[in-house]
Amino acid sequence: MILHKAAALFNSRGYFGASMSDLMAATGLEKGGIYNHFTSKDELALEAFDYAVKVNGQIVLSEINKYSNSIDRLCAFVSAFATLGDRSPIPGGCPLLNSAIECDDAHPEMKTRVQGAITRVLTLLRSTIEAGISCGEIRQDVNADAEAKLIFASIEGAIMLSRLFEDERTMQSVIENLARRIRTLAPTTAIQANLQAQ
Repeated sequence: MILHKAAALFNSRGYFGASMSDLMAATGLEKGGIYNHFTSKDELALEAFDYAVKVNGQIVLSEINKYSNSIDRLCAFVSAFATLGDRSPIPGGCPLLNSAIECDDAHPEMKTRVQGAITRVLTLLRSTIEAGISCGEIRQDVNADAEAKLIFASIEGAIMLSRLFEDERTMQSVIENLARRIRTLAPTTAIQANLQAQ
């Protein structure tokens, strides 16, 4: 319960914007009640970040795992990850983006935690692309690392722009364009077959 409430608070207000009083109000606990479980605000923030990432990650993975084809899995990732702001049980948007922007050099331990989480996302994308290359679903000339970073950076950029300008059309446009790009990663014969099927 503490992690869920704290994750929502930190994700919405940021580490520096959320005070112990805010945490007490959100959880309904006194300071001692919180410190019975966490030794400091720092520890709670780090564990709350891990919790938020885990909750969102499970949602994304459940969507990806509905598909076996690597192209479909990548498109599912884009759609699921991009819409987490609306569907996530953790309000406040993407915890990766929020924490990456806020912590930077001001909170080195959180920065390391965020780097680790983003590395895991990039690894998931890269391994999906590499698996597609191995089984012929994705062209041999595709650079898996570069494509993984492009997909992730495009989604995070779209999340930022959509929230900043309060315009969902930006997100929808990026999702559609990424999906089109991902489909061009397939060998030419697969692209033609896909177009004919549509």
